[in-house]
Amino acid sequence: MNPLALFAETFNVTAPVFAMVLLGIALKQLKWIDHAFIDTASRLVFRGAMPTLIFLSLIDADMSQAVMPKLLLYMAVMTVISFVVIWSWARQRIPVGDRGAYVQAAFRGNGGIVGLALAASLYGDFGLSAGSLMIAVIIPLYNVLSVIVLATYQPGGRTDWASIALKIVKNPLILGVVAGLLFAVSGLHLPEWLHTSGQYFANLTLPLALISIGGTMSVTAIRNASRTAMGASLIKMVWLPLAGVLLALPFDFDGRQLALIMLYLGSPSAATSFVMARAMGGNAELAANIIAITTLGTGLTITLGIFAMQLSGLI
Repeated sequence: MNPLALFAETFNVTAPVFAMVLLGIALKQLKWIDHAFIDTASRLVFRGAMPTLIFLSLIDADMSQAVMPKLLLYMAVMTVISFVVIWSWARQRIPVGDRGAYVQAAFRGNGGIVGLALAASLYGDFGLSAGSLMIAVIIPLYNVLSVIVLATYQPGGRTDWASIALKIVKNPLILGVVAGLLFAVSGLHLPEWLHTSGQYFANLTLPLALISIGGTMSVTAIRNASRTAMGASLIKMVWLPLAGVLLALPFDFDGRQLALIMLYLGSPSAATSFVMARAMGGNAELAANIIAITTLGTGLTITLGIFAMQLSGLI
């Protein structure tokens, strides 16, 4: 396949995901959706539709292919290493008041929505199943590490660690993974009507979540983004996925696994970064700027990343 045809094939995989984000921006500008709709839709996705999607993808999965211990361990280790490296970098170059939000937004990706959507677009049911298991590994790490760095620079007050731990344990996405795995190994089967109904509900997840992401984006925030926000965005969009793939090469991952590593490490900064930064006294405006830049920018960087990996024969 010539490079132009290969790029067109890559674009066909990534474009639908980011087109939904752009649709969210357009719908917000047209006032067809508002903040009330976005808040309700986000809660519906997070508490119901996405856990259902994860649950169904796991009970339908071929676990002999979806469960990849080496990949899950690599993602866990890479998440921790990236966190430590970015924090070390920030301590030397970023003002104290910005460090918590900077570090969190630079290492914490939106794998639960964008990463999962891209994995499904690229590899179908396998992408959904393997991606769901990766979520189970990285989301608890994201939460714990984010709290650590934000609490370190929290202005006054005390961090309620017990409450934070409870929220992590009760995270609907993690509960969806646990329920799916337990059901899968139980040997039980859902009645066909219930499975079909659940699938209808689960199918709301990705389009509704991506539209909501677009609806929350601020063009003004991107226009007013600081040099600090641009630096963190480049780490998230370029350096982190590039390092993740290059460091993975000696471990003999196959093409699908390398692609998942790139997609999850290269996903845009998670919207939760803004919520946590605001709740814990971090620079919420900086977090919002990084989220906005990376959500738009990864449409290009992920497309180019997949294209480069295909062109080089890695996937």
